[in-house]
Amino acid sequence: AGEITAEGWFEQMRLMKRVGGEIIEFLAQIEDFQKTLWEKKKFVVDTQYCVTLGNVPAEFHDEILENDAQWGEWGDLIGIDADDRCAEFLQSQPTLTLDTRYFSADFTDRLLASFDDLDGMTDGLLIHSENWQALRLLQEKYKSAIQCLYIDPPYNTGDSEILYKNGYLHSSWLSLMENRLLLTMGLLSDDPTAYIAIDDFQVIDLCELVDNHFPSIRREMIIVNHHPQGGKASTLSSTHEYMLACVDVTSGRRLTGRTDVTDIERRPFKRSGTAESNFRYARPNSFYAILIDPATNLVVGMEAPPPLGEEYPFNETDDGYIRIYPLGENGEERVWRRAYQSGLSLFQNNELESSSNGVIYHLISDKTPALFSNWTDSRYNAGTFGANLLGDIIGERNAFPYPKSVHTVGDAIFATRMDRYGYCLDYFAGSGTTAHAVINLNREDGGQRKFILVEMGEHFKKVLLPRVKKITYTPDWTEGKPKRPATDEEAERSPRVVKYMRLESYEDALDCIAFDANVEQMRLDERIEDYLIKYMLDMETRNSDTLLNVRKLTRPFSYKLRSHANGETREQKADIAETFNYLLGLNVRKRSVYDDDGRRYLVYRGETREAPGKEVSVVWRETEGWTEADYERDRDFVLKNKLTDGADTAYINGPSCIPGVVELEPLFRARMFAPVTA
Repeated sequence: AGEITAEGWFEQMRLMKRVGGEIIEFLAQIEDFQKTLWEKKKFVVDTQYCVTLGNVPAEFHDEILENDAQWGEWGDLIGIDADDRCAEFLQSQPTLTLDTRYFSADFTDRLLASFDDLDGMTDGLLIHSENWQALRLLQEKYKSAIQCLYIDPPYNTGDSEILYKNGYLHSSWLSLMENRLLLTMGLLSDDPTAYIAIDDFQVIDLCELVDNHFPSIRREMIIVNHHPQGGKASTLSSTHEYMLACVDVTSGRRLTGRTDVTDIERRPFKRSGTAESNFRYARPNSFYAILIDPATNLVVGMEAPPPLGEEYPFNETDDGYIRIYPLGENGEERVWRRAYQSGLSLFQNNELESSSNGVIYHLISDKTPALFSNWTDSRYNAGTFGANLLGDIIGERNAFPYPKSVHTVGDAIFATRMDRYGYCLDYFAGSGTTAHAVINLNREDGGQRKFILVEMGEHFKKVLLPRVKKITYTPDWTEGKPKRPATDEEAERSPRVVKYMRLESYEDALDCIAFDANVEQMRLDERIEDYLIKYMLDMETRNSDTLLNVRKLTRPFSYKLRSHANGETREQKADIAETFNYLLGLNVRKRSVYDDDGRRYLVYRGETREAPGKEVSVVWRETEGWTEADYERDRDFVLKNKLTDGADTAYINGPSCIPGVVELEPLFRARMFAPVTA
């Protein structure tokens, strides 16, 4: 009896194992499909541009004057009234931003086509998206381009807690940070600086994450006295938070504080050492004449280095200027401390001075002081220069919780000494403080640093975007209204174009799943379990919009996705051309639109980071239902208008009979589903 009972138990166990295995396989299929859907790069579903009026050609002014929606926004932003609605007002407002959202596609096409270097003029990019998805899409276009990263992630305490599963508070937060930092690494330049703001609750975990998982990073720590009045006290009233300052472990980069311009060093410009590098024969390009006006004793110019071994003039110039060469006491030919081109830059920046007896000095006011690890200045007060400042700009108190002081972010970016044309990235953008800080720095020193911000919250439209528009208009605000117009210098140093776009979300992608009813059905004697496990999620979604319906690329200007917002699902056009630009990594120089008797051609010209200096052309048109005659007409139009002439590589959507072009669909699909390699 025992053996019979035992055999029954074993049979039940074998059955449970088989059923459990099928359940596990089924759940694995679902997980794999969800993973594929999550990792798929997302479509750009909306692209708009904010263009300052100083960069809008006058030929567009009549259409702007007639646009009620745009004037309505300007009324909300800066408080203009009906009397301002005239051509003279438009001409007097170089920093007021036009938003293409309020204009027709034809207007936008013509406006963007008027720019000779669209991406070059684009000083800011704002992305409304979950940040991991945005980082995925940015990989090709901004590979190794980001010089400065500043992020202020949720601290995982109080009002800033993240959504996490099963109470794994720390591990979920660390997974969020690790995944995004891994993607960030591919975007950072060879010598980047990264800042991460954090408080006591997660600082230890974050430091261990950086130290253990990112061995290429050397981590330092800054303490910021951001809340000097103190917070609610349990044991101690906290006044500080932390900012990790990270540089490449092999880098000799030294972070620097603000310059004390009152302390000017006058350093002799002529080299006086005995090494060969101090003499003309070793450095002929550093031997040249500096011209002095004898009436004022001012440095007025330079002459190019004379050829080595040839005579050079000592007499005054035709304008009566004195030539000063780097000659020693015994007449030996020494050199200046800078080569000719570098010395010319010093002259142009008024950094050279002559004494009454003709001694040339280099005026050094930028002594790159050390950056201290304890920031206690009142400018870092997040109440005064964060919340209150934002309230003055937006016109609403508590518009966003706990914004950083703009000076905290600005001084961090300043400390990196990034190129004046470099990129600063922030993918926990919040209220847009990083964009504000970059705009301030550019106005301060005339640089053209660019910012890329990513934010997914509703405050993207309500706070972040309006803040960028307002600060572009003028730096000074109170109660939501401008205190003064921008000065001429501020206008010259303001953003020219800021692009903002929204990406398809993971939930949108789920909404877009469309099962194919025409999938070949299995034989009736096959088990339904196998069908569900092995075919449903794979076969029936293979041609869905979610997994990129290549067939729809024959009509790229009307490619639609289902989008979920405010509890409703609706169809929305996807910006297929813009999506491909990011998948390709195209730096757009020229965006043009052509018309062939009702047929629209959208053409991008530029280059990629993979092949700098190589011209790329991308041509889009709608080809659904075309006949052979249509393709021949297409070929003739493209060749006649030289849409691909001069391009080292020319891409086009769909089939064509145009010689030398590459059909882009295979690359589109490959890049869309490229595995995560970070």
